[in-house]
Amino acid sequence: MKKRVLSGIKPTGDVHLGGYLGAMREWPKYQSSENEVFYFIADLHALNARPTASELRTKTLDLVAWLLALGIDSERNPIYLQSQIPEHSELCWLLNNFVTMGELSRMTQYKDKAQKSGSEGQLVALFTYPVLMAADILLYGADEVPVGEDQTQHVELTRDIAQRFNGIYGRELLKLPKFTHPAHSARVMMLDDPARKMSKSEGGDGCVYLMDPQEVIDRKFSRAVTDSEGVVRFNKQDQPGVSNLLEILAAVTGETIEVLEQRFAGNGYGDFKKAVAEAVIEELAPIQAEFARLRKDEAYLLEVLTRGKDRVASEAREKLAELKQVIGLV
Repeated sequence: MKKRVLSGIKPTGDVHLGGYLGAMREWPKYQSSENEVFYFIADLHALNARPTASELRTKTLDLVAWLLALGIDSERNPIYLQSQIPEHSELCWLLNNFVTMGELSRMTQYKDKAQKSGSEGQLVALFTYPVLMAADILLYGADEVPVGEDQTQHVELTRDIAQRFNGIYGRELLKLPKFTHPAHSARVMMLDDPARKMSKSEGGDGCVYLMDPQEVIDRKFSRAVTDSEGVVRFNKQDQPGVSNLLEILAAVTGETIEVLEQRFAGNGYGDFKKAVAEAVIEELAPIQAEFARLRKDEAYLLEVLTRGKDRVASEAREKLAELKQVIGLV
């Protein structure tokens, strides 16, 4: 029996280097004869950012094109929209009855925003975001879910909800998935502030987007924060900027940090930054070209989504029907 791997991505902002090296680049590697991989675009999750209708549609289709450009085989591994499958939302409502206010109020994403701006003005959708995420996963009986380190809390809550549900009804109705961190993922920090994780919401010269032209990528790396030591050395505490650039270069070249330190021993930061920029440009160039080709054909992108929906919809319906019957809903 094939192992099922499930991954999702939210269509807010533009795809950036941190998301690519941190997760997306690894996703095609899960495709094999032993695995079936579900890729969904979390457009319902995106609504708590209040995007305009045109922005949401554009970013959604952008992500379909990026997934295909990265090498996802949509004929074998479905790409679908969260909003295409109403069972995501309905299961979220059911699971809301198996999680407490206290648990959700401790979720970092909500807690951080509530502490900064107060809890009164926060959207309910942000508060219940982790429950919808649990529904996204548990609806399909995923065996493995690759996630970034910042999703650890949500991962633990998903398992807690599933265990609680199973315990109440006395059998394993919801499969507890294994959550993994991609083996070769990199944690990429902002180029202008290496203390913060690269984020599309921050923008500016500190964030490298996958669709940035080569000259823009080169400029952003040339302005990357380093230090006054003048030595290319991996030391996150004393040289966070240089260390971030070393990690990026190691991720795109496949070489070790130690080898790179030796290669750039005696080099100035200007030469080092130039080398990192060139390596990133070389890595992204073929993906950018394929994205541009695919993005022009919206009819094909919509066809991919329809094919993905048709592949997963019946399974979602059957699973939800089973759970409703067990709960006692007529």
